[in-house]
Amino acid sequence: MRKLFAVMFLVLLTFVATAYVKNVIYFIGDGMGFNHVYLASILEGKTLNMMKTPYTGIMSTFAANTWVTDSAAAGTALACGFKTNNGMIGMLPNKEIVPSIMEIAKAYGMKTGIVVTCRVTHATPASFYGHVPDRDMENELAEQLINGEVVDVIMGGGYRHFLPMSVKGSSRKDEKDLIALAKEKGYVYVTKKSELANVNSDKVLALFSSSHMAAASDRTGEQPMLYEMVEKALQLLSKDGEPFFLMVEGSQIDWEAHGNDPYGVWKEVIEFDKAIGVALEFAKENSDTLIVVTADHETGGLSTSTGTYMLEVEMLKKFKMNTDTFLTKFNIEEKDKFINAVKEVYSLEMTQSEYEWLLNIKKTAKSSSDLPNSFGRYISGKVLLGWTTFDHTGNPVPVFAFGPGAEYFTGWFDNTDLPRLIARLMGCPLTYPAHKEPIVTGPVLY
Repeated sequence: MRKLFAVMFLVLLTFVATAYVKNVIYFIGDGMGFNHVYLASILEGKTLNMMKTPYTGIMSTFAANTWVTDSAAAGTALACGFKTNNGMIGMLPNKEIVPSIMEIAKAYGMKTGIVVTCRVTHATPASFYGHVPDRDMENELAEQLINGEVVDVIMGGGYRHFLPMSVKGSSRKDEKDLIALAKEKGYVYVTKKSELANVNSDKVLALFSSSHMAAASDRTGEQPMLYEMVEKALQLLSKDGEPFFLMVEGSQIDWEAHGNDPYGVWKEVIEFDKAIGVALEFAKENSDTLIVVTADHETGGLSTSTGTYMLEVEMLKKFKMNTDTFLTKFNIEEKDKFINAVKEVYSLEMTQSEYEWLLNIKKTAKSSSDLPNSFGRYISGKVLLGWTTFDHTGNPVPVFAFGPGAEYFTGWFDNTDLPRLIARLMGCPLTYPAHKEPIVTGPVLY
């Protein structure tokens, strides 16, 4: 009898370990490396939501043609399970189209959603519904998004790619009105947080800005925070009790890291982590929900040291503004005002030689990013925080998982492994169902 009980217990454990995954929430922190997470945790003085899992993995991110990926190749790997060249979305280097996990989920009847703080046609979100050889083909990606109807709930920025050229601010060169087309296809279109609050539709197109949404530390008014969008998306996707797949991107961690801005990285990681917290609360009431958190690549080569065995955490905690906003508000050519502002916002005493060094960078700049990048590197140096580059690196990134099947997300992964593992746990392998034709979202444009 004891042997029989032991066997039954083992069978039960096996069943629990391979529990059915009904819903998937896939978080991607753009540019978020281990040190970005760790720095935010230090500054907050607590363990972040994403760090609370007992299941942690490590993931490589290289592209088909380079050890240092961009977001298009990385997004394609994370969405489709295939390597491609930098700049390409949803296709192999030979331009053969490959399906994304979201397209597969939709083909199997699941509800789908994308929530981002960048343009919804930007590289990472586009990798889940689009197929183009050049990530800059955002007008074409907007057409694929609406015509394909792969994504039910869409939230982010970038309405300029959906409006006809006759509308001021449009980035299109034609008279196609994709907003009107979306409405014809049953999407409710909103542009304000207050409008989103009243939406109860199965299909939503919520575009809160012409281009990217404001940075987390600047976002106010009618642009919602990432966690607010996730909360609403989960409400809409789960209201009928049907399975769903939701991709959420913390889009601007990457941009702050490109500028070597420690304050900006801190605030973007925390916004991302708050959204993860919303998902974890949802999962408490929906135990068949798998949450996977990762990044597409690391940006900046962030280091919590500059070789002095010190990090000025308390000084960094006093920072009040991201560098882009600071340089917009305070003109570096107004010497006294600028130096006083540095003291007020960053609690730093800028010397005459430091000021002249930055002023000279502005005067000799070959790019609009030269001054913000140098200013970011300057304030980082003052708190003994190091960076190796203003671009991406080939460093591995973290993987955190919660819920049924989370135990499989430990060890060393390649980025192409993640969607394949998630798809298997969903019961939707990364091949089209036998009774379905391959989904090509929109016309062939290349």
